Amino acid sequence: MRKEKILIIGGTGFIGHHTLKKLQKLNFELYSVSTKYPRKSRKVKKVKYIICDISRKKLLDKKLNKGFSYIINFGGYVDHKNKAKTMASHYNGCKNLVDFFKYKKIKHFIQIGSSLEYGSSITPNKENNSCKPRGNYGLSKYKASQYLKKIGKKYNFPFTILRLYQIYGTNQSVNRLIPITIKACLKNKSFPCTNGLQRRDFLYIDDLIRLLILILRKKASNKIFNVGSGKPIKIKKIIKIINTKVGLGKPLFGKIKMRKDEIKNSFPSISRIKNQYKWIPKVSFEKGIKNTIFFYEKYGK
Repeated sequence: MRKEKILIIGGTGFIGHHTLKKLQKLNFELYSVSTKYPRKSRKVKKVKYIICDISRKKLLDKKLNKGFSYIINFGGYVDHKNKAKTMASHYNGCKNLVDFFKYKKIKHFIQIGSSLEYGSSITPNKENNSCKPRGNYGLSKYKASQYLKKIGKKYNFPFTILRLYQIYGTNQSVNRLIPITIKACLKNKSFPCTNGLQRRDFLYIDDLIRLLILILRKKASNKIFNVGSGKPIKIKKIIKIINTKVGLGKPLFGKIKMRKDEIKNSFPSISRIKNQYKWIPKVSFEKGIKNTIFFYEKYGK
């Protein structure tokens, strides 16, 4: 039987490479699109790596005309301070992909959205809340969601939008809170922090990948879903847990001021995704942090 083809946009990133590692064990032909080849620790066997900038529409026909059944879009520029590149990759890139695939017989387009699409909306965020996106990234993701919904309705285009909250785990780049804190503690550094009173939602990478597999096995819902643990936690508590488990380092709370536009509380209701896919997060925060610390102790000190 011929294998179905899956295209992972952003397959060299943190979530993308974990997704490919899991899909590798299933019966799919795997492709990844990114602007660069993966670093050694994120290269996955039997994956065909395609170099392509999705914000450049003319490249797509040349690079992506391979009869894909499924597309998961993790792609986008990482430095969100650059307004032009953020909008080009996260909004224009998604728009280009949707326009390219809307006339093709695909089974499912999974768009990775963001909690920042809600902006200052009341918490816990619910999918039917009005969105008040803040910043370049939140706005670009929101515009992508709106465009995908419009095309889904007009062309009966099969999609699912997942609004992710904070995803963490092994082999994450050290430009996010948890790996930054772990590495500072492992090096026994004193490090400045905010007062840490912000509340966020953190989901371990394995729980997200398990959900993605469930979604791929179902018919496209053409809905938006929040994806998180459903258990908000203060940033200060996270830093203290890591500090205690490592046994080194010294967080200096209150040495960094919160940004004026920073949202104090951001966490979701996950009732819709739980009911739709009979999915619940299984990895506790304590277990996920233990796994993540072990990875950086072994590979990333």
